[in-house]
Amino acid sequence: MHELRYPSAERLDLTENLHGHTVPDPYRWLEEADSSATKEWSEAQDALYARASAEYGGRERFALHLRALMGSGGVGAPAHVGGRCFFMRRDPGQEHAVLLMAEEDGRERVLVDPGALDPEGLTTLDAWKVDPSGRLLAHQLSEGGDEESVLRVTDIDTGEVVDGPIDRGRYSPVAWLPDSSAFYYVRRLPSDQVPEGEEHYHRRVYLHRLGTPAEEDVLVFGQGRDMADFHLPALSHDGRWLTVTTSRGTSAATEVRLADLAVSSPAAPEFAVLQEDDGSALSPYVGRNGQLYLFTDRDAPRGRLCVADPVSPGDWTELVPEDAEAVMEDYAILDGPDLARPELLVAWARHAVSEITRHDLSTGELLGVLEMPGLGTIGGIVERRDGGHEAWFGYTDTTHPSSVYRYDALAGEVTAWAHAPGEIEVPEVKVEQVTYTSADGTPVRMLVVSPADEAEGPRPTILYGYGGFRISQPPAFSPTALAWVGSGGVHVVANLRGGLEEGEEWHRDGMLERKQNVFDDCIAAGEHLVATGVTTPEQLSVLGGSNGGLLVGAMVTQRPDLFAAAVCSAPLLDMVRYEHFGLGQLWNVEYGTADDPEQLGWLLGYSPYHNVHEGTRYPATLFTVFDNDTRVDPLHARKLCAQMQWATAAEPQEQPVLLRRESEVGHSARSVTRRVSLNSEQLAFLAHHLS
Repeated sequence: MHELRYPSAERLDLTENLHGHTVPDPYRWLEEADSSATKEWSEAQDALYARASAEYGGRERFALHLRALMGSGGVGAPAHVGGRCFFMRRDPGQEHAVLLMAEEDGRERVLVDPGALDPEGLTTLDAWKVDPSGRLLAHQLSEGGDEESVLRVTDIDTGEVVDGPIDRGRYSPVAWLPDSSAFYYVRRLPSDQVPEGEEHYHRRVYLHRLGTPAEEDVLVFGQGRDMADFHLPALSHDGRWLTVTTSRGTSAATEVRLADLAVSSPAAPEFAVLQEDDGSALSPYVGRNGQLYLFTDRDAPRGRLCVADPVSPGDWTELVPEDAEAVMEDYAILDGPDLARPELLVAWARHAVSEITRHDLSTGELLGVLEMPGLGTIGGIVERRDGGHEAWFGYTDTTHPSSVYRYDALAGEVTAWAHAPGEIEVPEVKVEQVTYTSADGTPVRMLVVSPADEAEGPRPTILYGYGGFRISQPPAFSPTALAWVGSGGVHVVANLRGGLEEGEEWHRDGMLERKQNVFDDCIAAGEHLVATGVTTPEQLSVLGGSNGGLLVGAMVTQRPDLFAAAVCSAPLLDMVRYEHFGLGQLWNVEYGTADDPEQLGWLLGYSPYHNVHEGTRYPATLFTVFDNDTRVDPLHARKLCAQMQWATAAEPQEQPVLLRRESEVGHSARSVTRRVSLNSEQLAFLAHHLS
């Protein structure tokens, strides 16, 4: 290997006294992305990574395997509106999924193809919603990975843009009025109307009349609310009932308001409060039968479904109770005129594995369980907008790319509706769900995927985790995991606390003052893999991104002896100052805030940037960051990278600390080519340092 030397990085003698804590911040200057010093340092890190990665011989092999596996493409569940069928599909060779429409005779037509709009692959379709007639399409596109969606409305038959563009509507929901003359949506205030640094916040609900300037939109809700509030407007099928669900940042706790548009104007709805300051999650839906369905974790941390009359919404009746071992995730109503007994389908995750039950719609009586394609994950249940006897759900598992299945309540059958379009060769693997014990005695599960051969002995292993924001890690088709296992390694996904695998209590056991439980769960997973002979500390790595990047940062700083290598992608790492950047102020409901003395203590206890110790032999660590990331600022990775390069006792040739930057992409969606490049380099780095 070429001799590697870390770039020079000035260490400032900068400390702050925060609530009695002395907090050093020697690399604060790296927060300034556009400063000459940061640019010079970043370019030197680029050169260092180029020299080091030139030695990683497996990159081309992983890239070929990844591209072959991604050649499966994918397909999403359909939306049936106005006699037409709308769905997403990515065919082999396409960089992004395409929005298609199928007529009743089966003919398909492309509506939005990001690849055709942008051959460079930097444009993504972030969201879409068809109007009630099936003739108008509201869709949101963003460029360069910045996720700053621009909303437009097109005439589906002519392809003509009939409204927009409307900016500042990042991932906004769209709720069409029944006559398609207008829709409710969410938009941020203009930057010149908010204090500096708050441009990503201050959302409001507006009513937009089709064909009128967005500046004339009517403010419906949100004035005077907290700047971190998120709002979700929704309309009943008949347009009578408007609901607005509000959450503070990423909090699961919701406020719910309901307005009867039969007695108040769509432009001036008179809201009644259905839930406020309760601390529980509540999702309302007024069905085609006029009943108000209430999906909640109030008094039921694993979820339950209740029903009420929207005229008197405070009187709830429980329809489907909480399950002691499964988490309720979704439901769909089948109430077509040809059904003698309308049905309710309920999706559950039992220890992260999906199942669907059938119930009588009026009583909630259990009628049966749908036959699932395997032990995998469904992507929600979709019914026809106008009702019927059919439902569709996406499905995936460890070895099966995304497919869509159809349930016919008249026939009582589940059949395949569409499979991923590409022909691929999936390596033979063995999949086991393993239970282990965390530091406080809590049983935790992980999915272990290994080669199907019977060869014994420890193997190079990737331990993946997330552990936060109610985001579960269920079984799913992962080209990255399969490429690693196909090369002889083991890939493990741990269902850490902080997710929703075991309900809201599981989430709350991994947030705020209990965040250390997440890290303890991951450490215990690694120790279990070593103790059972799956791997050794010299062959064990940890990988994660975003909140999972925080997990990786905690692993390398808390247990550098347990892991030989780590990949830390788009991470949060400076937990004292995270609220000052990106969308950080949305997350203090999950992590806590440094403005509070007690909560600062929690954050300092695990903040990776503040828990690096000089002279420690840290694992080989690769930080991967994206210049257009508007969620998690790359400054986090820059600061910890510099801190670890200064502190580590390991030689750069043996266990380097490296930074890989990527331009024109952001935190989330990316083209297939970009995914192959990133994932192949991550796997090559791990393979090199676990061999």
